[in-house]
Amino acid sequence: MGTRKSKCILLAVMVISIWIPGFVMGAETLKFKSYTYVTKAESFPVGDVDGHIVGFTTRRAFLVFENGEVATQKSVSTSDAIKGSGSSLTYQNITFSDGSTIIVKAVGEVTGTGPMAYTKIKMTREIIKGTGRFEGIKGTGTTTVKYFPIEEGEPGPRGIGEGTLTYTLPSK
Repeated sequence: MGTRKSKCILLAVMVISIWIPGFVMGAETLKFKSYTYVTKAESFPVGDVDGHIVGFTTRRAFLVFENGEVATQKSVSTSDAIKGSGSSLTYQNITFSDGSTIIVKAVGEVTGTGPMAYTKIKMTREIIKGTGRFEGIKGTGTTTVKYFPIEEGEPGPRGIGEGTLTYTLPSK
């Protein structure tokens, strides 16, 4: 009976050792640079401590990928920060020139100089859906954005960023 159990364990280890490298080897990485700007921003003081603000922002971005592709991005995010530093939750819809999309959920940490005056954000991303050539996509990523000071008349800071998306697509 011990021999049968050992054979089953050995078979399971072999299957896993063959499957995992094949899965990881099929992963692709898209590196990109981005330019982002605010289209709408609202902030609300919480009132519990000085400088505690909850914000809501919509942004647009232009992405340039290392492979030469370009895409636009629309995003909506909330932030919860005290004196400019805190957390952010963002949903991003990336649209490529062929109409294919990647939808991403990003969680990050913002740093700044004051309420809604962010200087940097670092995010981890989870790909939650794709359409067109990205149908069935799964993956993760990271992004770092440095923001410029807000100029008069701007609803929020413009930013320059870079990031990666590492993903797999279902086999066809």
